[in-house]
Amino acid sequence: MAERGITVAAWESLFRAQVTVMRALAAEFPSEIISLNEYDVLFNITRAPGRRLRLKELNRAVLITQPSVSRLVDRLTARGLLEKSHDPDDGRGTIVAITEEGFALFRRVAFAHMDAIGRHVGTALDEAELRQLIELCDRLRRSVAEPQPDAAAHIDGAADPATAPLG
Repeated sequence: MAERGITVAAWESLFRAQVTVMRALAAEFPSEIISLNEYDVLFNITRAPGRRLRLKELNRAVLITQPSVSRLVDRLTARGLLEKSHDPDDGRGTIVAITEEGFALFRRVAFAHMDAIGRHVGTALDEAELRQLIELCDRLRRSVAEPQPDAAAHIDGAADPATAPLG
């Protein structure tokens, strides 16, 4: 286990870097089209097999609280961007799927978002540093939280907006 002082300094550095980058990305995000939270929902559904996800799994994957996710899914469904259906394997469960209209909107926003990420992250670090950052963040996340797909598994498909970065 690392010494507490360096651990806290590393955490503060990681947190401040994330906040700084997120503020820059949020300033450029096309929020007149969809919000970052809506993008987060669409992003997670597009990464799921068949672009369908159980609502329970979506709640675990997104950055907002469960009641907020349910309301957001209802709004996206009303806009025709998502469809909800009953889970045939669990009568109490709900499956959420992205519509063709929702996927087209997601892709359009994802391209712009990936350009901004490239400007703010891709110019600050070289490819080896980016791969190291992915490895370190995945390792940190695995040590703290329930299993999530590693970002490293999506490196080769990163140019596809269906696997576009979240933040």
